[in-house]
Amino acid sequence: MSGRAEALYTRLAARPLTGRGMWLNLGYWREAEEIEAASEALAMLVAEAGRMAPADEVVDVGFGFADQDMLWAERIGPRRITGLNVTPLQVRIGRARVARRGLSDVIELREGSATAMPLPAASADLVIALECAFHFDTRVEFFAEAHRVLRPGGRLVTADIIRGAPARNLLEDLLWAAFRRAVVMPAANGVRRAEYAAQLRAAGFATATVEDISAEIFPGWHRALREDAALRARLPLAARAVAEAIRPVAAERLYRPLDYVLAVAVKG
Repeated sequence: MSGRAEALYTRLAARPLTGRGMWLNLGYWREAEEIEAASEALAMLVAEAGRMAPADEVVDVGFGFADQDMLWAERIGPRRITGLNVTPLQVRIGRARVARRGLSDVIELREGSATAMPLPAASADLVIALECAFHFDTRVEFFAEAHRVLRPGGRLVTADIIRGAPARNLLEDLLWAAFRRAVVMPAANGVRRAEYAAQLRAAGFATATVEDISAEIFPGWHRALREDAALRARLPLAARAVAEAIRPVAAERLYRPLDYVLAVAVKG
């Protein structure tokens, strides 16, 4: 992750998206009505997709402020969760929060890069990147590292944002370019679903599925931006101005240049 992405998340430390907890994801809105429930639902969807189990050694890259790690520890109880994050402030805050919940014997949070993990080969059963792999420089290098640290039969799960349908006009090209700049996405990560799956297989994974779940993400998130004044108030100042500007725009138009995918890959 670049220094610009680290600076972005350092700013977000003072203004998390949720009133309860410090979640930073867009949420899974199939049943949720508000951002906290949607954020938890996305974390649980990822865990279920990866078949997280009590015996698992889990690696969570880009763990934010450890909300998902504490949720998984309490609801599923994997043997160990190792979180890696390049933002020192997030690591410090996450460790303090984990300690307050009495979960330090299960969750270990470290400074470390997803593209150069400070972990032995074949040491994990499950690697997760929850809405962060689009930042990695590059995502392909992360796939290779995930394959290295997984045991045979281990799983990689990502909830990720990629490029959507080919642009129909200049506006959609501009929306994509603006999004990529705003979230600090390297140009190399601007792939579509077929290439995403091909990159996972090229990294050595025996199977790879990439499912588009945009319909359960973007409309609910956009509705929350429109209707939840408290959510908008928690955004950083620049993002708040953008949120106000896009509120009248229909979600299907605004997010068409993007796909939100749930990807699962298994090491042979």
